[in-house]
Amino acid sequence: MEAVGSLLPLIFMFAIFYFLIIRPQQKQQKEHAAMLESLQKGDKIITSGGLHAEIVKTEEDFIKIKLNDTSIVKLDRAFIVKKIEA
Repeated sequence: MEAVGSLLPLIFMFAIFYFLIIRPQQKQQKEHAAMLESLQKGDKIITSGGLHAEIVKTEEDFIKIKLNDTSIVKLDRAFIVKKIEA
């Protein structure tokens, strides 16, 4: 019975850790993955490097983005931070 009593604080700490850190992070990852799947031509995005760009073409793992009138580059989807809503 003493073993259960000594494990109770550890179980309680894990529950707090799960609900305050792990669960919200999983929710945020799901939202980010859904945003990446919904990207289309013409959407405006921000990259992890801070670049603001417009999507020209979507591919499976990469997207082509337009930085200005003359610069079109290929970007890995993992580097997209967020979509700018108009």
